[in-house]
Amino acid sequence: MNVRIALISTVLLLIPIAALAHHSFAMFDHEKKITVSGTLKEFEWTNPHCWLHVNVVDAATGRVTDWAFEMGSIGQVTGAGWKMDSVKPGDRITIEAYPMKDGSHGGQYQGAKLPDGRSFGPTPANPNNPAGR
Repeated sequence: MNVRIALISTVLLLIPIAALAHHSFAMFDHEKKITVSGTLKEFEWTNPHCWLHVNVVDAATGRVTDWAFEMGSIGQVTGAGWKMDSVKPGDRITIEAYPMKDGSHGGQYQGAKLPDGRSFGPTPANPNNPAGR
């Protein structure tokens, strides 16, 4: 009986920790959308979130800047048509995203277009993601 109570207590203590492990989406400005074109630096196919890293040439300075776009989980991006090999470093890509509120180079992925005509929409709705409206 004591082992059962200890096990149940442990599980109940771990649930809030798991809930806190996921972040909010408050850092993204869901009132604006940006479109950024560049060359894919890296596609991180990983949980809990996939990422697109894109080298973008700053039109004003000519300097290359690294942009990072947070996507959904592997399951979510697969549901939107992505595969691990959908893109590779060096590919041209145009990303649509909700920008970072602080103005840093990144955002929450909302869609992508490739020069070969392929396009990918937003990941399926996530109840924890206000952008999934």
